[in-house]
Amino acid sequence: MTAALEVHGLRKRFGGVRAVDDVGFTLAIGEMLALIGPNGAGKSTCFNMLTGQVRPDTGAIRLFGRDIAGLPPRRIWRLGVGRTFQVTATFGSMTVAENVQVALMSHHRRLRWPWPRADRLDAGPARDLLALVGMADQAERGCGLLAYGDLKRLELAIALANDPRVLLMDEPTAGMAPRERAALMDLTARIVAERGLSVLFTEHDMDVVFGHADRVLVLDRGRLVAEGTPDEVRADARVRAVYLGDRPPSEAGP
Repeated sequence: MTAALEVHGLRKRFGGVRAVDDVGFTLAIGEMLALIGPNGAGKSTCFNMLTGQVRPDTGAIRLFGRDIAGLPPRRIWRLGVGRTFQVTATFGSMTVAENVQVALMSHHRRLRWPWPRADRLDAGPARDLLALVGMADQAERGCGLLAYGDLKRLELAIALANDPRVLLMDEPTAGMAPRERAALMDLTARIVAERGLSVLFTEHDMDVVFGHADRVLVLDRGRLVAEGTPDEVRADARVRAVYLGDRPPSEAGP
């Protein structure tokens, strides 16, 4: 299995707290890999080390064989890693198309070019990306007027602007209605298949996880406690205990 991303011995402490403790895994090309765990398990810290927001204490992060651990976010982005965020990060005063154009201009290093009409730059590619996520008909709409589900699709288009080989999605369906969640993840799966992307995503909705992930990683208190197919993880007794709430009566509390 060819690896898009390899993580070995990843560790991060905050004072006396081991937020991530000796985590390692592999993300294959074309794979959708879910990272789950209870609140405080270390998912966000792990995610932020992969994208450069947090520097690991120790460990290796290899993107197609190149160690990227400790590189700043912009460098990692330029090496082909896209990211979406749990809370959408868009420019509400711009149109939908302009939001994507800004990302494309940054990717092509055009943000500081002395062009009098920047709104014309990358207009065609921006509309292509919007068509890819089903938002071509909303290109000229103000971003601040979008429904939340449409904001999530717009953010996906923005994350694809740097033509990534690896896409990291932090709680992609947070705040969405059940039908919107399934539609967004179906769209993501289609794009993965068409472009040969590799996706790592965190998620609290178990229907999304078990319905769309090829494999699942489970973190608890900073350590990787289980991994496997959705069926294998669903049947794992320790996963049920630490994450799905199926604890023995002596541990369940009042």
